[in-house]
Parts: sequence; structure tokens; C-alpha cells
Amino acid sequence: MLSLSTRGLSGLALLVLSATPSLAASPAPDSGSTAWILTASALVLFMTLPGLALFYGGLVHARNVLSVLMQCFAICCIASVLWAICGYSLVFDGDGALIGTLHKAFLAHLEPLRTGTLLPEPVFALYQMTFAVITPALIIGAIPERVAFPFVALFSALWLLLVYVPVAHWIWGGGWLAALGTLDFAGGIVVHTTAGISALLLAILVGRRRGFPTTLTPPHSPGMTMMGAGMLWVGWFGFNGGSALAADASAANAILVTHLSAAAGAMAWTAAEWVKIRKPTSIGIVTGCVAGLATITPGAGYVSPAAALLIGAAGGLVCFFVTLYVKHRLVIDDSLDVFAVHGVGGILGSLLLALFLLPDLGGVGLSEGRTVLGQLAVQALAVGVTALWSGLLTFGLARLLGVVTPLRVDQEAEHDGLDLASHGERAYEYTT
Repeated sequence: MLSLSTRGLSGLALLVLSATPSLAASPAPDSGSTAWILTASALVLFMTLPGLALFYGGLVHARNVLSVLMQCFAICCIASVLWAICGYSLVFDGDGALIGTLHKAFLAHLEPLRTGTLLPEPVFALYQMTFAVITPALIIGAIPERVAFPFVALFSALWLLLVYVPVAHWIWGGGWLAALGTLDFAGGIVVHTTAGISALLLAILVGRRRGFPTTLTPPHSPGMTMMGAGMLWVGWFGFNGGSALAADASAANAILVTHLSAAAGAMAWTAAEWVKIRKPTSIGIVTGCVAGLATITPGAGYVSPAAALLIGAAGGLVCFFVTLYVKHRLVIDDSLDVFAVHGVGGILGSLLLALFLLPDLGGVGLSEGRTVLGQLAVQALAVGVTALWSGLLTFGLARLLGVVTPLRVDQEAEHDGLDLASHGERAYEYTT
């Protein structure tokens, strides 16, 4: 009787304990999703190194190629270290409306499972780090061939902490814009709007290159730019597809619509260029591709393939004409069209998202009680606030750092090229 009673009590105790939430086994990370996000992290880093570096490097003069590669590489290192020290924690830890906490500074106290996902938190932190790397790197495309390396390094570090980190928390970290219902699947606002607006303002503050817009020589290596663009296209599958944070149907759809939008953007830009100058160019087709990629980014997880074709084509056409307007009407030397392609593409896609969410157009649907106009208002507010914050902080940082280090190299260094003037090296050796 005693033994039976003991077994009965033991069984009852085990039943109670197993039903207690605090003592129940925690769900394990999903191995498939973990493997996919690790792969996506590599793809997004591949977008910066070497994708963006080669894309930008081919568009500048031969005497400045190494300086562009160096800037991209240095920004990758700076952003990675700052992300580990405090960036990740400020974006994704805590539920503050404006900013997170420092509880996970230096990537401490990471959980076995990131809340809301089936990923180990270190994997989530790594993936988000690659976004923090490429965003400030985009900006340097507006100001190559004339900006001092110390300014680029200091500006990128401070910009990451004061612009990217707060905006990422507002939208992706549960901040006040997320609470309003702002949608940004992979960075149309967080990445492309912040970088695009800041790039435009820096181009104005730094000033034009020598000879702009009449006597500049063409890009030194369109072939290099095409190779970089191909790497960006492939890497963007991780950028958008990985933002599903799982290996599932959402990730598959994001990759599918990303590819279609890139192709539609490239075709639209090429068609416009063909009409305008009677010749389709390699620079034009790859720029249109990137415009399509930037435009689909905010809605990649929410819209249909048919919508992606329209969004990509709209991105290609709109960004093409904005590029002409900025360079020829406003005469702003946004050298590699960061604002016109990334900024305008990200903003356009963030606004079009409100319409293409509709189930009748193949979208995933609006949240309960939300209308198209209501969602559009939220998206417009998020874009406007982000643009204002990015512009004000960029202006302030440029003025502040101008006291510490020159924004621009001297005329002799600009004439000789930044490869030798700033780094004492050359990308190419010339023989006579």
C-alpha cells in the first residue's frame, strides 16, 4: 500500500510540474529557420562586401576606386563593433517608445530563443548587424572622390548611433511608430529612407566634384559596376527573404517578389533611357534593377508577385526621372544617385504598400479596422518623421564634425585622387 501510494503521489507531482508553465520545457530553435537566417546573414554582408563596394567602385574614376573600397570596408568594421557594444541592445531590448535599454550591451544576456521567433538570439543579432553595416555604407555613394576618410569614419559611427538606431527601434524594436501600425518588412524606411535623405543633405553640404555637371569623365569601369549589381541582386534575397525570420512561405514569397521587382525596375529604367538618349546603357539597367529592389523592400513580405511587377516598374520609372531632376535641374552632385534610387525607391515602396496590401490585389490584408487611407497616413507619417530626423541629425553631425576634421579634401588631393592622397596606394598600377 505504501509503495502504491508513493508511486501515485510521484505521478501526480510530475503531472502538476509538467503542466506548470514556468517549469515546462522551452521550445527549441528551429534548425531549418536557423540555417536559413545564418545564410541570409552572409548574403546581406555580401551585399556590402564586395557587392556595394564594387558597384560604387566602378562608377568613380580609376584614381578613387581604392578609396571607395576602403570606406565600405571600414564602415563594415565600425558598424559591427558599435552594434555589438550597444546598437543591438538599444534597438531590440526593452519596450521604450523612443529607445531601448543597455541591458544587452556587448551582446550579453542573449536568450536561447529570441522572443517572437524560432531563432537563437545570437543568430537574430547577427542578422540585424548586417543591416546596420550596409545602411551607412549606402550614404558614401553620394560623396565619393572628395570626402576625407576621417570624416567618413567619424560620421558613419555617429550616424549609426544617432539616426539608424533610434529609427530602427521606432519601427522594428517595438517603438512608437510600430505601435501606430507602421509596416516596413525589410527596410524601406529604416534603411533606404534614412540613408537616402542623409545622402542628399551631405551631397549639398560637401559640394560638387570638380567639373560637375559638365566636364566629368564617365565611370571608369561599368563592368565592375555590373558585377557589383549582380552581387547586390543575389544578396537582396537574404535582405528581404531573411526578414521573414523563418524558412517558410513568407520568406519564399519575399524572395520571389524581390526578384520580379528587380527585373521590372531594370526593364522600366532601360525603356525610359532608350526613349531619352536612344541607347540602353549597362549603368542604366543595373541602376534600374537597384531601384526596383529598393522599392519592393518595405512590402516584400506583404504583396503578391503581380504587385511586385507594378511596384518594380514604378520604382524604375520614378527613380529615373528623379535622378535627372536632382542632377540637371537642382544641380546637386549626389554622385551615385543614392537619394534618387535608394531614398525615393524606399519612400515610394513604403507608400504603395498601403494599397497593395489589399487581398483583392493579392496582398496579405490590412489589420483589423484599418483602411487603405488609414494605413497610408501611418506610412506617410513614418516616412516624414524619419526623413526629418535623418536630415536634422545629418546636418548637425556634419557641422559638428567639420570643427574636428575637414569634410572635404583639398584641391590637390581631389585632383590626384583619394587612393594616393588618403591611403598611399592605388587600385591599379599604370605602365608606359
